[in-house]
Amino acid sequence: MSTALKVKVIVGSVREGRFGIHAAKWIEAHAKAHEGLEVELLDLKEWPLQDYADAMPPSMVKNGAYPSDVAKKWAAKIGEADAYIMVSPEYNRSTSGALKNAIDAVYPEWNNKAVGFVSYGSLGGGRAVEHLRGIAAEVQMADVRTAVHIMAPWSLTDENGLKAGALDSYAQSAETMLQQLTKWGGAFKTMRG
Repeated sequence: MSTALKVKVIVGSVREGRFGIHAAKWIEAHAKAHEGLEVELLDLKEWPLQDYADAMPPSMVKNGAYPSDVAKKWAAKIGEADAYIMVSPEYNRSTSGALKNAIDAVYPEWNNKAVGFVSYGSLGGGRAVEHLRGIAAEVQMADVRTAVHIMAPWSLTDENGLKAGALDSYAQSAETMLQQLTKWGGAFKTMRG
């Protein structure tokens, strides 16, 4: 049995030209370099989850019997993880509809796990993270205190993608977040064990 902490990095934007994929790949690389973590990137563009409209709330679903095949696959993928890093834009003072819908699509698979946040926007995505912390609590996740808040993301890319060194100033926040995520994720893994 692997002792590595399984972490899913979730790209929370599905927009064309989104900055989120750059931020997600950046934090994925940091996490992969962090000892004791097994990391996988999940891009919501590749998960066509229907808008949450099921008669039975996910918190009432038993044994992964979600109504759609994609929700069942999403539940299995989310269930593999010990912890998550959600990469979120700030849209209209909150997170994206795509990320909120992905969280709402399943329930017990999130329970008793840790989550960290990487956000971006005019205020570094702080208001999106504020909302995500409340959502995380409702699905029984523990959010770590340190988040990575990327300011003015529109200035960090060019026609070739992410500019060289564009996120270097966020490396210390990323490392602190990953340390907290590892501790909390490990504690919850032991508790669930």
